[in-house]
Amino acid sequence: MFRSVLARLVRVRVTLGYTAALVAVAAALLALGPHVRDQVIRHASTNLHNLGEGRIGTLIGSAFVNEAEPIYVWLPGLVALLAVAELLLRSWRLVVAFVVGHVGATLLVAAGLAAAVGVGVLSMSVVNVTDVGMSYGAIGVLGALTAAIPRRWRAAWTGWWLAVAFGSAAASGGDFTNVGHAVALVLGMVVGTRFGHPAHWTTARYGLLAIAVSFGFMILAYTPAPVVVMALLGTVGGVAAHWGDRALCARRNAQRNSSALASIQSDSHASGASSSSSPGISQS
Repeated sequence: MFRSVLARLVRVRVTLGYTAALVAVAAALLALGPHVRDQVIRHASTNLHNLGEGRIGTLIGSAFVNEAEPIYVWLPGLVALLAVAELLLRSWRLVVAFVVGHVGATLLVAAGLAAAVGVGVLSMSVVNVTDVGMSYGAIGVLGALTAAIPRRWRAAWTGWWLAVAFGSAAASGGDFTNVGHAVALVLGMVVGTRFGHPAHWTTARYGLLAIAVSFGFMILAYTPAPVVVMALLGTVGGVAAHWGDRALCARRNAQRNSSALASIQSDSHASGASSSSSPGISQS
């Protein structure tokens, strides 16, 4: 029994390791007090000031520091998301999806902010805004899960999340965090296309997915717009993508059948022409 439990834990070793690190950092910052916590957040932040000074380590360190709600509020949802992704996509793919989502979205958002500051669209105050947390990486993993969704529901899944992510960015007036979530989602979806065939689904994995979906939605829907509005927007996007995919599949099948019929007719005409031109057998 012990070996069975150990084998199951090994399959989610990245999830457990990252969770342990998050808990350890949160506990240490709580024990050290708010002054030290604020200093750590300031130094770990991936804002333009730190990145401009060459503090590349913040691209990794920022994923282990949380600035928002207490860790117990969001940790169960994060664990469910990472665990289902690790079980379906395997450990190294989970790491790739998280890193691409976290680092990729951070750098792209930073480039956009730098350009906006350079042309005077944003004030210089944005240079020192703190930006820490795991949300970019988590949303990147959520996007990568697209590759594991059953084919018949994949278009609806994709449409739902894209509608919610970009709707959230628009509803927040282009807030850079919400824009970063949309970027991380797209990056995760793109990376997921290179992951090959995922593992099979089980009842337990569907249960983890349900928790992960709720967690991802609450991250993306954290905007001035009501949650119901974001859910409705996602539903519209999912339904539109589903029916669009079905229409595209129907068109492809019709074209395939038409090509097959044309090929059969061509072969039939060629066979008939060959028979009519063959010499007859003479009788003596």
